[in-house]
Amino acid sequence: MAPPQKQPLELCLSQAPGWNRNLPLYFMLVKVGGCGTGCYADTSQSFKQIPQWCAEFALARGFQKGQVTVTQPYPLAARSLAVQVADEMDLTLGLEVGYSIPQEDCTGPHTLLRFCWDRLLLQEVASTRGTGAWGVLVLDEAQERSVASDLLQGLLRDAMLENLPGDPRVVVITDSALEPKLQAFWGHPPTVRVPRGPGSCPTPIYRDTVPTDRVEAACQAVLELCQKEVPGDVLVYLPSEEEISLCCESLSREVGTLHIQGPPPRVLPLHPGHGQAVQAVYEDTDSGARKIVVTHWLADFSFSLPFVRHVIDSGLELRSVYNPQIRAESQVLRPISKCQAEARQLRARGVPPGSCLCLYPKSFQELEAPSLPQPRVCEENLSPLVLLLKRKQIAEPGECRFLDRPAAPGFTRPPLCAEEAALRRALEHVDGDHSSLIQVYEAFIQSGADKAWCQARGLNWAALCQAQKFRGELVELMQRIELPVSQPAFGSEKNRKDLQKALVSGYFLKVARDTDGTGNYLLLTHKHVAQLSPYCCYRSRRAPARPPQWVLYHSFSISKDNCLSIVTEIQPQMLVELAPPYFLSNLPPSESRDFLNQLREEMADSSTESQASSSQEFMYACVLQ
Repeated sequence: MAPPQKQPLELCLSQAPGWNRNLPLYFMLVKVGGCGTGCYADTSQSFKQIPQWCAEFALARGFQKGQVTVTQPYPLAARSLAVQVADEMDLTLGLEVGYSIPQEDCTGPHTLLRFCWDRLLLQEVASTRGTGAWGVLVLDEAQERSVASDLLQGLLRDAMLENLPGDPRVVVITDSALEPKLQAFWGHPPTVRVPRGPGSCPTPIYRDTVPTDRVEAACQAVLELCQKEVPGDVLVYLPSEEEISLCCESLSREVGTLHIQGPPPRVLPLHPGHGQAVQAVYEDTDSGARKIVVTHWLADFSFSLPFVRHVIDSGLELRSVYNPQIRAESQVLRPISKCQAEARQLRARGVPPGSCLCLYPKSFQELEAPSLPQPRVCEENLSPLVLLLKRKQIAEPGECRFLDRPAAPGFTRPPLCAEEAALRRALEHVDGDHSSLIQVYEAFIQSGADKAWCQARGLNWAALCQAQKFRGELVELMQRIELPVSQPAFGSEKNRKDLQKALVSGYFLKVARDTDGTGNYLLLTHKHVAQLSPYCCYRSRRAPARPPQWVLYHSFSISKDNCLSIVTEIQPQMLVELAPPYFLSNLPPSESRDFLNQLREEMADSSTESQASSSQEFMYACVLQ
């Protein structure tokens, strides 16, 4: 393999600190100035040297496992990059350069540079209980936040590379937006920041309103570009594969009727359902025909498209999101993140810059878009992942490190140690979980919002900071509308009674009753049976008395053991007094409904004066805990 001429990236790498055996991560490569550059960048050709540089390093150091593995979040991207690199390095695909994707392993015993789908590599690591067949691992496009990429980092971070067989090295490539989180996760490893290459970004053009027909609006914009005969390929982003197909069909009919010089444009879809045909995006580059590539989130960060000069962006994505409570997936149409929007705009970067048409108002992105893509580990069905962790012989999936911990029934929190449990128990309130949460917040404020204080008690510091922010916004709102606010008196008998009234008035639909004293609660509204969550304060007491008979709960999760979370004991008299009259009348038939109706009849004999005074007392100034 002939050494290439030094590129700007290689100069950055040559100045990086040497491999440090005391660190789990050799270095983190951060792309400065935007996303969408990756190992094989559209806007920075120097990134094409990363795997080759790592391969040469492995050979020079004489690694016993000299293979360099580069992960990609999508199988199509892994195959596509392997084909490109083999061609550019003048090597044989399947010999020196290969790829591994489901049902297709194009590698051999002499393969030095392998591109691999990250989920496939995760399975290999779990099977071998080591690093697998690699000496250098490049985790590319970490900002995509795929499940496998996040879990690979967690497993490698826990294992510490100096404890693994061989002499493994890890390089993580990410966008600058994710840098702070990864720095903290990996223990602040050496970082190489690669500046943006030559060229400038286009100024995005925003539409005043969101079009009612995205496909038609995108097609019209493409045809206008073709009629102007502005040079350069066109990249169109639509939310779904169905819309991609409709757009390609419409454009294929229309471009043939255009009166333009040269060959007619080629319309090419780019999505997972198109299989190996996506390689057509890289073929026939010398014919002079303009390419119109229609894609979705797949090409936000992956795939090198160097000849694209014009981008048309719908600003939306259609994703499958798994709901663990009902164990079902749903298709969610939502705005893309600001990071994705910037990556799409950078596709048109160059000298001179191309164009970027956004089929949405500027305020649409500023107000509704998150900063980063949603972590897939929080949106996918994690049942296969749980089985994989068991195969790795991790005792509890909750013990594995995650950049963002998934909220799923299969993932439980690790048990608190004795000291943490004792500190947590001291914060519990006798009135239940809602009062305990207020007590935790009050103690958090008294600690000065100290992060170490939270860590010692197993509390979520970020969530408590968010609660502090929300409370401040609520106080400001109440003052602006001149709503009277009294001083908090948490713990007093009056405050205790007012808090219970507020909870029952707002959550009367979320009440359950223990009918037999065994802790099996029947939900009043739909007759499901559930138990208190293991983290409920009524369950964690050392010598619990009989479980409370009537409880108000914040959430109900359907799983193997149906759980009621954030629970407070209430009295049925208060429920009858504060719930609307139609509530009791429309409950499904049950012993609890009969009991409440009988109780209502008994309370109807009460004097109207006591009812009026009770109502007046409840309508006094608001108390913010």
